[in-house]
Amino acid sequence: MQQAILERPATREATEPTEPRSGRRSTLGAKDRTFGFMIALPAVLLFLVIAIYPLVSSIGTSLYDQSLLTPDRTFVGFDNYVAIFGEFMARLGTTLTFATLATIFPVLLGVALAVLLNARLRGRNILRGTLMLPWLLPGVVVSFLWAWIFNDSYGVLNHLLTMVGLPEVSMLGNPTGAMAAVVIAKTWHSFPWIMVVALSVLQTLPAEQLEAATIDGATRSQRFRYISLPHIVGPVALVATLEFIYNFGNFDTIFVMTGGGPGDSTTTLAVSLYQLAFGSYELGKASAMGVLWLILLAIISSAYLLLNRRLEKR
Repeated sequence: MQQAILERPATREATEPTEPRSGRRSTLGAKDRTFGFMIALPAVLLFLVIAIYPLVSSIGTSLYDQSLLTPDRTFVGFDNYVAIFGEFMARLGTTLTFATLATIFPVLLGVALAVLLNARLRGRNILRGTLMLPWLLPGVVVSFLWAWIFNDSYGVLNHLLTMVGLPEVSMLGNPTGAMAAVVIAKTWHSFPWIMVVALSVLQTLPAEQLEAATIDGATRSQRFRYISLPHIVGPVALVATLEFIYNFGNFDTIFVMTGGGPGDSTTTLAVSLYQLAFGSYELGKASAMGVLWLILLAIISSAYLLLNRRLEKR
């Protein structure tokens, strides 16, 4: 009896504090959620203002015949899409050509330099820093630099060719040379960050595998083909997809160097959209082209996210 009486207060003491604790936890959880919402609210509002509103506005404008010169506009439905579809398909081919070439060459150059810098090379730390310089320059500066190099009248390239007795070339004056020039400029600007990614992946490769392959008599090319390459192919493919997305929307390199010329040989979707909006002042047609361009970018970005998810599961 005395034991039961003595145990009762202990039981009450054990059970009574549990109610306030649960109440405190729920109160703290609500406060945390409110605090998190208040922290995220400015970013959400900023995203709505600079991303969602312009997107919705552009989709709405694409359904109107609207010019930048007059405030009036007329609803035309999908007529703008029909009017620019032929031009869109023509510019899409040029855009895919530029984006593909400006992705392949930086990837090849970046991976090759990463393999070189991963070896025991004297002065490789200085070389790494030097090779990063092109990536640190703004795209407009790089474009002006290469436009000066390839200029037909006073360019550095033709000056060097004249010095060694070779005929001058017109890089920016013919369609093939102009496309080659913008691809070279974009390659020079993009390869460093691909090199850094490939080099960082190569440095995670266990040295024991390479040493074992060397002991077994594998040559340097065999070690790269069967050990290093499978190790970096996933991350490099991811970087290449991201680089392709960047190049698909590139504007500054082509606009500064060629303006889309000669003719329309380097007129990509970005340059064509600019010309429609600020050259012809056809805001409705420019918005329609922008919507179609956005749909393509969404498809490519979805492929990038799918590839990223698959690589994360490995």
